[in-house]
Amino acid sequence: MATMFQRLRLSSRNRVPVKSDRLQPDQPRPGRRWWQVALVFLVLVLALIVMSDQMVLLAAQGRLYDSVASIPARKVGLVLGTSPTTQGQPNAYYEARLNAAAALYRAGKVQDLILSGDNSTTFYDEPTRMKSGLVARGVPAGHLFLDYAGFRTLDSVVRAQGVFGLTEVTVISQRFHNERAVFLARSKGLDAIAFNADDVTGAANLRSTGREWLARTSAVLDVKVLNTQPKFLGERVQIP
Repeated sequence: MATMFQRLRLSSRNRVPVKSDRLQPDQPRPGRRWWQVALVFLVLVLALIVMSDQMVLLAAQGRLYDSVASIPARKVGLVLGTSPTTQGQPNAYYEARLNAAAALYRAGKVQDLILSGDNSTTFYDEPTRMKSGLVARGVPAGHLFLDYAGFRTLDSVVRAQGVFGLTEVTVISQRFHNERAVFLARSKGLDAIAFNADDVTGAANLRSTGREWLARTSAVLDVKVLNTQPKFLGERVQIP
């Protein structure tokens, strides 16, 4: 018995310790580190979105008008394009912008209008549709100038300066869009004010608001970091 007990003691002394797969209490789990990185990234993104929104609002402060009577007169207005229809129905944003542009022209607040929109294919032509809509509203065709390469708001405002030779302009769109357009224009050295067309309520407004947060962030990055240029510039167009 004594001999067997001694053998057991020796065997336990010479046993190789087995490593435990469990992490020690003070050792961070691998998954936790990824969550920390993701959380920091999310905070930085949110901070960038909020900062961009504030920069846009500050640039547009005091430069947006809701009343035809109160807006200063300027020679040229810039109508920002959008799709004439949505889901097979007339686009309320589009109709409101044309109504606003026609009202400014009739009141003598603008003498000429640049219609800036997307004409990336032969089957899609926003500027020509806008021209037809404004002529139907009583604006003479000779006072309408078409910008076929207004693919983005950045393109529209930079081309108004670089192609049409403007130093000042009245932007015409909805308020949320005007704020960003004025920010972009002023960042590029173009003196811009804006007239707010009637806004749209309901689900369409909610979708536009959500997209606008990202659009403002993109606009700030375009002019402050990336120095993004329009897709096309081209030859000068003289407005008499």
